Amino acid sequence: MSTEVMDLSAVPETWTRRHLLDVESLSAEEIHVILDSAVAFKESTANCTQKMPLLTGRTCANLFFEPSTRTRTSFSLAARRLGADTIDFSSTGSSLSKGETFIDTAKNIEAMGVDVVIVRHRTPGTAELLAENLRCSVINAGDGAHEHPTQGLLDILSIRERRGQIAGLTVALVGDIAHSRTARSNIWGLKKLGAHVIVCGPSTLVSPRWAELGVEVSNDLDAIIPRCDVLNLLRIQFERQSTRPFPSVREYAHLYAMNHERLARAKRDILILAPGPINRGVEITPDVADGPHSAILEQVTNGLAVRMAVLWLILGGNS
Repeated sequence: MSTEVMDLSAVPETWTRRHLLDVESLSAEEIHVILDSAVAFKESTANCTQKMPLLTGRTCANLFFEPSTRTRTSFSLAARRLGADTIDFSSTGSSLSKGETFIDTAKNIEAMGVDVVIVRHRTPGTAELLAENLRCSVINAGDGAHEHPTQGLLDILSIRERRGQIAGLTVALVGDIAHSRTARSNIWGLKKLGAHVIVCGPSTLVSPRWAELGVEVSNDLDAIIPRCDVLNLLRIQFERQSTRPFPSVREYAHLYAMNHERLARAKRDILILAPGPINRGVEITPDVADGPHSAILEQVTNGLAVRMAVLWLILGGNS
């Protein structure tokens, strides 16, 4: 397929970043550049199923120090769709177990001719640390509870596709806000594009201090549902918690799961998102997850498009 469809000759004027470390530092214009580029890739590659040799000769390394299915696979496939080579690194059985430092491991991988490192790590700030120590580009695929920029961007793209725009919408992020890097990336992006954001969940997971970010805070999902245009249902991250934040999973589902009864009280065109992995019967019931209001699988496709756009902008659009 001709690469003329993806002529981004004007991009260097609006996109000069070598890295994507967060959404917080992006301008609204930069967010739109990523989203518009992702849409162009979807249109040019039959929903990201066809290849475009835009990054032939480039190499992308996935450095994942936490488990991942969607994000890791999506980045690898996005790179291949663009013609790049990929390296998949796993900390299990690596030289880290022999005492090599994290930075030395990354520098050794970079020395193999890598153009971009895509990193996921449990420690906030890891991506920024790599960006300060490597010559190649760095993309943050999730650093602790800090940010997950491409997840936030793909969520926003999914909303924009269904609703036409972000400005003026009321979007609720429901669940484990305290430990969610996805929540933070969504908040920054949605607010920059003009949405009203509500964070909702148990008081143990949604502190009133979230209001300092300019969002509305609620502990009552039933009270806010009638006002919401979009619900983004976040997974309870038990692996990041030292104590149980509520008496039982059953009680959480009773108060916060999106089910048929709550759907009946929502706006007729309510949009349901869930970053995944979803826990059916906890954050969302199967009938809602698989129903017409759900864009869960669209999020997966949009994740591939957003990651193609980010790789192209960082490695190709400003070359």
